[in-house]
Order: sequence, then structure tokens, then C-alpha cells
Amino acid sequence: MSRPRIVDLRLLPSSGSAWAATAVGIGFGARAAVWLAVLALVAIAVVVGLRTCAPAMAGTLIAALLIGAGFAVATATRVQAVHTHPLAAVAERGGDVTLIAAVSDDPRAVRGRTGDTVMVRVTLRSMTAGRDAFDVGGAVLVFAPGEGWRDLLPGSRVQFRGRAGETDRADLTVAVVRATGPPTVVGEPPWHQRAAGYVRDRFAEAASRALSDDAAGLLPGLVVGDTSNLPQPVADDFTAAGLAHLTAVSGANVSILLGAVLLLTRAAALGPGTSATVAGVALLGFVILARPSASVLRAAAMGAVVLLAIVAGRRRQAMPALGGAVVALLAWFPELAVNWGFALSVAATAALVLIAPRWARRWQLRGWPRPLAEAVAVAVAAHVVTLPIVAAMSGTVSTVAIAANLLVAPVIAPVTVIGAVVAAAATMWVPLGEVAALTTAPPLWWLLRVAREAAGLPGALLTVPSGVVGFGILAVAVAATVAAVALRRLRTAALAVVVGLVVVWVPVRMLAPGWPAPGWVLVACDVGQGDALVLAAGGGSAVVVDAGPDTRAVDGCLDRLGVRTVHAVVLTHLHADHVDGLAGVLHGRSVAQVVTGPMRLPSQAYELVRKAAAGDGVPLTTVRAGQVLTAGSVTLRVLGPTLPAPRDPADADGAANDQSLVMSVDTVAGRILLTGDVEVPGQRDLLRDGVPLGADILKLPHHGSRTTTPEFLRAVGARLVVVSVGADNTFGHPNPDTLRTLQEMGATVARTDLGGDIAVGRSGGGGVAVTYRRGTIDR
Repeated sequence: MSRPRIVDLRLLPSSGSAWAATAVGIGFGARAAVWLAVLALVAIAVVVGLRTCAPAMAGTLIAALLIGAGFAVATATRVQAVHTHPLAAVAERGGDVTLIAAVSDDPRAVRGRTGDTVMVRVTLRSMTAGRDAFDVGGAVLVFAPGEGWRDLLPGSRVQFRGRAGETDRADLTVAVVRATGPPTVVGEPPWHQRAAGYVRDRFAEAASRALSDDAAGLLPGLVVGDTSNLPQPVADDFTAAGLAHLTAVSGANVSILLGAVLLLTRAAALGPGTSATVAGVALLGFVILARPSASVLRAAAMGAVVLLAIVAGRRRQAMPALGGAVVALLAWFPELAVNWGFALSVAATAALVLIAPRWARRWQLRGWPRPLAEAVAVAVAAHVVTLPIVAAMSGTVSTVAIAANLLVAPVIAPVTVIGAVVAAAATMWVPLGEVAALTTAPPLWWLLRVAREAAGLPGALLTVPSGVVGFGILAVAVAATVAAVALRRLRTAALAVVVGLVVVWVPVRMLAPGWPAPGWVLVACDVGQGDALVLAAGGGSAVVVDAGPDTRAVDGCLDRLGVRTVHAVVLTHLHADHVDGLAGVLHGRSVAQVVTGPMRLPSQAYELVRKAAAGDGVPLTTVRAGQVLTAGSVTLRVLGPTLPAPRDPADADGAANDQSLVMSVDTVAGRILLTGDVEVPGQRDLLRDGVPLGADILKLPHHGSRTTTPEFLRAVGARLVVVSVGADNTFGHPNPDTLRTLQEMGATVARTDLGGDIAVGRSGGGGVAVTYRRGTIDR
């Protein structure tokens, strides 16, 4: 009987100390990093002085401490350079700057921002602030209008002007700059980035010609991580189904593509050296095509480690390779130490190297077919190990991830390899790429179908505590589950727990008795920091007022209410936290019209709304103060805005809140006043004009910000105030003074950040019933 193979973990302490030292320095500052280095040196002296450890163990420990001290000092130096950077001083006072910088990564559309906004990472070359000019480096995050920025390639050198602000990012970003206009290109990108951009464009063109919109957006994401054309509802489905890792550049992409290359070289009877050279060239080409950013290089390193374990069959060599990759990547990109994606990649790679093969062999011994055992082992090991990290990162856990990943596993490798062929064919001739892309239609359909159905299951995405608490809870739960399955004595108890969940939790959670609340007239959907309100319009239909910042959130809320027919989507104003979720309302529903107010600014946001409505064949209409809008059984009286709309587009963003549609609707629960984000000037103008504002139920303006006056609240005199607000938002909403005023008025306040979706109806006693998804209050 062969002896069990021992995995070489000697590099684990060194990689762990490098990671910890870098994370401490970035998270807690240069001083903390210096103290950590000092403590490491003291520990080395203690280890050397005691001489009680075995020489090998002492050597490993000393090496880890030395590496940790070195990384701590290096991180302290970098952090101090960021804090003393000339741009950081300008950002502290919010000054204007002119920058020359190199684009670091592809511009990305930003959700939750007004209009057509992109986020661009750049590396500084020089800056001018007032009369001072500096030749400096450093990472900067730029938020800019899409025009002139959207199509920039990495490596492009640009000059632009903007307002600098402090960053709240826990990394080495020097500042955040909001660009005031398009950039001036002062340097072309290198040849390899132009070539990669050409290939990506031709690839996307071939996919868009041959496939549906959803499939055409998905294919480049699966192959090279290009999700620029991926529809947001599809992205949300993949997230809820636990498949989001497929649409990002990951080690799986690298492993699949390199595996295909090695199979071809073996079929061609090439020697090991030639095969390795060909695989290396393929890896280099993939990195260039997917962009040599920190995330792509991380994926390349992790994928190479997994491939080493698979091809060589030697987990003993794979773990040192993983440890070495961690140290090298942190030395090159120290910000990875506080990057969730890096933690997920390392954890998943370790699981595939260490855990999955053991589980697969164990299940084979119990009679499982080898392909099934390996597929299940990979899916379960990766999910189990990364589950606590996902919980800490997002505060959510997908309950369907393992099943969804198993269902799509057979098509991932073929579609990835064929997708690479499509990219190569399209580069030569787009029609040839179209023909190749047609062969991906069936597997892409299956991927999209699984994601959609899995995400649509009740309870598919559970909310859990985020941060350290969420990590701890899920880590304990995972450890307990694994122990229960591994130990024969605990299997009966584990089986009883599973049966209990099926018998109790499934009916309670998935059938959700009591929701939607019977007789509801208004539901405030929990869409985070934004507004999405639903008015019952008879026969299971509804009127939706605002769509929130997220397509998945509003889509899920409407699904829970069983709404398939929408008589009108009323957008009170054109800020992203009210309109960006519009596609989620339109998706899979019959929508009669989209309604906006008189101001069609910001123009980029209006254009996005117009295109979304036109894409689904939904007419776009406008209402003004004094009009009446009838939709189904709902009659909305438009009370405002009463302030004149600005004519200068430059003033649009600041004036949009006071141009919100203010409407009242009479229901069996009383009169409801819907206010959008109207602020002090708009509220005072409504009061001056004598607009009838009295209502029983008030949707508090602007998420309960301090821009709501006590005079306005007293004029409304509502018994119930509904606040649509995001949990742990950075704006301090709802404002304590506003809440204090409502308390003094004797109003009941219902908040989505505390109760989730909120339904309002009429109680049995004739009052107003407020139903959270976990309790009821009668007034």
C-alpha cells in the first residue's frame, strides 16, 4: 500500500505573512506597518535565541518573519507616499487640477451614478494645481462623462481637468477625480493594447451579429472577461445564481484555454519543452487580450497553478507554486492584499488543489463514476471554501450556487474554447467569426436559462451579516457541516437538520405565507439607496413609481408581489438611484407606458430611459403639474414640480431633485403623497403656491435627507411616513433631525433599511396597516 503523499506547505507561512503585513499597512496605515516589522524582527531574535524548534521549522518561521517584515516596510513606504502625495493635499480641500495620466484599465460604466458615467483607473504622470506643477506617479480613480472616455484603451496617455476629492477606498489610490469633460489624448496606447482592442471589437461584433443580445453580451465575458455589453438583468441573474465568477477573468479561463493548448500539442506529438513554450505563448496572448491588469495577472497565476496540479498530478509542487504566486503578486500589486477577488482566487485555487482531489477519490471509492465525482468535488470544494469570503464581501449567500455550477459545468469548457476560436476567426474576417459564434448558441442558451431559473427561485439569495461577523458565522457553519458529513456519528444529526430545513424552512421561506400582504395598496421595495414604489392597480397589476438603482432588486420585488402587468412606470426625476433599475421593471412584463416629468435633463439619463423604453416598444410620455394620470385603477394627481426647469444643461444635475414629480393618490388606506427627491426650494414653492399637500401617508422626500423642512412635514401631516433608504448608506440618511421632527408630530416611520420591503394597506380596524416581511403595525 502506497504511503499518502504529503503536501509541501513550507511556503504557506511566508505567503501568509506577506499578505498580512501588506493588508495591515494598507488598512491601518504606515505606523502600524512599521510596528509590525519591529515585532517581526523581535520575534526572529526570540526564535534564534531559544533554539527549541527543529532546524527546519525554525528556518521556515524565520523566513516567514523576514518576508513579513520586508513587506511591512515596503507597504509603509508606499502608504506614506500616498499620504504625502501633492494630489492628496489638493483632494483634501477639493481643488481643481489638470492631470496627465496613463489609462490603466478599460473604462467601466458605473451603476448608481447619474447619466452616462464611467469609472477609469489611471496612473499619474504629472499634475498641475494652480501655479504648482509636479511630475508624480500614483494611482487615481476618475469618474467622468462617457463622451471621450468610454472608448479609451489601456495605455493611452490623456490630459484632462477635474475636481479632486479624497478617496474612501482601502487601497493605495491617491485621490478620486471627477473629470469635467472629455480628455485630450496626448499619447497613443502601445501596439499590443491596440491589437487587443481590435480583436475584442471584432469578437464583440461577430457575437452581436450571430447571437441574441443576452448571449452576445455573455460570450466575451466568458472568454476574456469583457462584460461591457452584458445586459444588467443577465449580470444580476448570474450573481444571484452564484455564477458571477464565470463572467470575470478567472483562473478557470486560463486553465481551460491552456488545457486545450496542451491537448493539441500532445495530439501533435510535440515534446514537453515545445509544449510548454506553446502554452507560455498562449498564456501571454491571453493576458494581453484580457488586459494585463492586476486581476488578469492574478487569474493567470492562479490558473497556471491549477493547471500544474492537473497536468503534473502533483499537489506537492502546486502548493509551493501557489505560495510563490501570492508573494510575487503582492510584491507587484500590493493593493491585492485588500482585494476580495484576490482572496476568492487564492481560496478557490487552494480548494481545487488540496480538497477537491481527496473528495473525488473518496467518492469514487464509494462507487461514484469518476466524471461525476470530480465535477461535484470541484463545485462543492470551491463553493464551501469561498462561502465565508462571499458572505463577508457582499452580505449575501447563494443557496443555489452548487446546483447551478454543476448544471452548467459540462458547457463551460466547450464554450470557452469555441469562444476563443470565434475571437481568432473574427479577427481574420468577421463573417467567419459569425459562423463560429453560431455554434455557441445552444450552450449559451443553457447557461442563460440555468442562471435565470436559479436566480428566480424563492430564497435563491439569502441576506447574511457582512464583514467579520458574516465571515465568522459562515466559517463556523461550513466547518460544522463538513465535520458532520465526515464523521459517521454526526451524520444522523446532520440528516435531521437537513430534513428539518426541508420540512420547516422551505415552506416558510419559499412559499412566504403572508407576503405579499393581503389588500396592500403601496409597497416600498427595498432597492438599497434609491426609490422603487409599487401601487396596486387591480387584478394583480400595478403602477411603479421609480425603479431604483439596481435592476435585480426591483425585478425581485415585483416578482415577490406577482406583478406581471404594469400600467405605467413613473420616473419622478432622472437621477440614477431612481431610473437605473428600469430594465428590471421592463424585463418579462407587459408595460403600457413610461412616464417622466417635464425636465428631460440630465440628457444622458433621459437618453438611456428613452432607449430602454424604445427597446421594449414601450411609449414614453410626459406629465406636468395640474395633470391627472389614470393607469389601471390608480389615479395620480400631479402636484409638482412648480419651479421652472433650468435651461442650462450644466445646472441639470443640481436642479433635478427639485424637478421631481410630486403626486397624490387616493386609496382605501388613505391619501398617499409621493415626493421623489424634492428638496427645500421645491417644497417651499409648493407651499407658496398653496398646493394641497395633506395626506395620510407620505413617502419621505430624498430618502430622509436634511433637505426636508419641518414646515413641509407639518403641511402634509401624515400619520405614516415611509422612508426608502439603503442600509449603512454613506449619506447619513435618514437625517436624525428629520426623524426627530416626525417623532414630535406623532407619525409612524417605516424604513426599508430596517424592514426590507414594506407593504401599506388598510387594517381591520379601519386604520393603516404596515407590513414588513417580518411583522405588522396598525395605526
